[in-house]
Order: sequence, then structure tokens, then C-alpha cells
Amino acid sequence: MVYVDSWDEFVERSVQLFRADPSATRYVMKYRHCEGKLVLKVTDDRECLKFKTDQAQDAKKMEKLNNIFFALMTRGPDADISEVSGKEQAEQQQSKKGRGRRQ
Repeated sequence: MVYVDSWDEFVERSVQLFRADPSATRYVMKYRHCEGKLVLKVTDDRECLKFKTDQAQDAKKMEKLNNIFFALMTRGPDADISEVSGKEQAEQQQSKKGRGRRQ
């Protein structure tokens, strides 16, 4: 079990782990309210990666990681994840469509 200190390294290694064996890889989130800690775990039963944080701003990063895993699970492990974005970017794109007056 390895705790990864850097968020970027955790995401990169997690995606590599998933792409190596998508059917055996699991992604688990655990939040302990009493401690205020969020622990993310990605494992394939041979290698286990963990990231622990108590920062509220890391919730947005977790949401982006969720979107990356959703894209990989639905499009396949070879999918391009460079266009995967967080909730804010998707909302901004939707809000741009309705500007202006109806005629």
C-alpha cells in the first residue's frame, strides 16, 4: 500500500494502473467526517495506490478524477482523456448557448 504525496503523480499512476488491467482495477473513495479526511484508493490487487487529504479544495480534483475514470470505463482504456473536464467547464459551455434575446 503506497500513499502518494503528489496529486498529479497519483492521477497519472492511477490511470496507468487502470489501463494495464481495466477489468480488475477498483477505485474507492472514503470520507471520514469525524477526522475531515478524504482517502482515494486505486488497486488491482497487486498494486495499491492511496491519496489522503484534508483540504476542501481537493474535492474539485477528485471530481475531475471521477470524470477521467468514467470516460475510461465508457470509452475504453485507450480513450483520449485530454478533453475530460470538471463540472465548472461543462456548466460554462452550457451557459454560453442561451445568451441573447429570443425573437
